Amino acid sequence: MELSIHNWMRSETIETTIRRISKLGYTKMEIAGSPEQYDTKEVRRLLKEHNLACWGSVTLMLGERNLLARDEAQRAKSVQYVKDVIRMVQELDGHMVSVVPGTVGKVVPDGRPEEEWKWAVDSLKEIYEYSEAAGILLGIEPINRFETYFINRGDQALALAEAVGPNCGICLDTFHMNIEEDDMYEAIRRAKGKITGFHVADNNRMAPGMGNLDWKKIVATLQEVGYDGVLSVEFCSPLDRTPANPYPNAIDENPQGLSAEQKKFLEDHGSASVSEEFYTMLTGKSSETLSALIKRS
Repeated sequence: MELSIHNWMRSETIETTIRRISKLGYTKMEIAGSPEQYDTKEVRRLLKEHNLACWGSVTLMLGERNLLARDEAQRAKSVQYVKDVIRMVQELDGHMVSVVPGTVGKVVPDGRPEEEWKWAVDSLKEIYEYSEAAGILLGIEPINRFETYFINRGDQALALAEAVGPNCGICLDTFHMNIEEDDMYEAIRRAKGKITGFHVADNNRMAPGMGNLDWKKIVATLQEVGYDGVLSVEFCSPLDRTPANPYPNAIDENPQGLSAEQKKFLEDHGSASVSEEFYTMLTGKSSETLSALIKRS
């Protein structure tokens, strides 16, 4: 296994992120699903310069992005967005794209269960055909019930992947699994052979090692099922705005280059733009917790 990290959790240049993670034990990066923001030739150059590689990307299903929307035009635009993310990953010599099918934050369905299932399957089949031609794996990602009503557990993602195509897999996330799975280790075992990505944050969505998840057992279970890919760090630290805050310098009061979309996404997840000092600590703590475990794999 290798260690990767997402770059959407703090507003900063991608060069800043790459420089930081290259010094903290990471070998891969999972780039935010914002293809319009990146010059892939320049990102490739920066990754190579710092002995890193792109692992993949995660779709940012915000606003009108929804693969199971009732409106056909909305679904078509959402499909095109995911294709654009896949193209970006292909241009970066990446491996996979994790896909959240529905809009993050949307908890009211657009139709009956059988209607939405068909819309999701049809959308993902079109995306799957494109990803197969591009040589990029798809991983359907379950997220918790407070962020979506559709695909919360590994078994649901497996059923959807099976309906899409033989090479379609799933991407599991420990934070969401801790909320939704009755036994996250059994959920990993049931997904044997279908795990295309694995996101890691602790039970409180802080860096691995800052909560109560058993990281030794999680890594051992992944080894048991033969997963030898990447652990992608994806903390989204809740920020304490009370006098009890143990990290008083955590909030970046003057974030640079934070788009309205990024700001909303972070705020919807109980966070905000974090300070460089706090973010570096979280990034380092993640590597410290996981590196010793994955070196044994």
